[in-house]
Amino acid sequence: MVTATQTTDAWRIAAAVTDPEVPVLTIEDLGVLRAVEVAGGAVRVDITPTYSGCPAMTTIRDDIVLALTAAAYERVEVRLVLSPAWTTDWMTDAGRQKLRAYGIAPPTGRSSVGPGPLRLTLSVRCPQCGSLDTREVSRFGSTSCKALFECRTCLEPFDHFKVH
Repeated sequence: MVTATQTTDAWRIAAAVTDPEVPVLTIEDLGVLRAVEVAGGAVRVDITPTYSGCPAMTTIRDDIVLALTAAAYERVEVRLVLSPAWTTDWMTDAGRQKLRAYGIAPPTGRSSVGPGPLRLTLSVRCPQCGSLDTREVSRFGSTSCKALFECRTCLEPFDHFKVH
């Protein structure tokens, strides 16, 4: 019989796995960790990529398996769940704060899901100096889920995590 404590412990272990592209964030911070189920000695973990084709998912899957097997779970299955699609709305407030402290402008606002008006970002606050006088240099930054920006005040480049 599986106890709530076993499921909570398995969640805690999986949730501590970090994103290989932004190592200050856990997969829980990102909202990538969707579900953890324990049945006997087996654990099933559901994760959703930040975008389809995200190359980090293989590493994240392997890190989850390693963390849970190191914690004595005999069988670990990690499923990639594509629906519903990941959204920046799933990120935790702590994750957004960690991004800012790491020098990446966190996503702002809510994602626009479904038909209706398209949300526009009028400005992105510089995570270094806080200025709103910034400009997008490239739609793609160090990874596809980020855009490269430049601050016109402190002249520092920075990544901005895109709203999805």
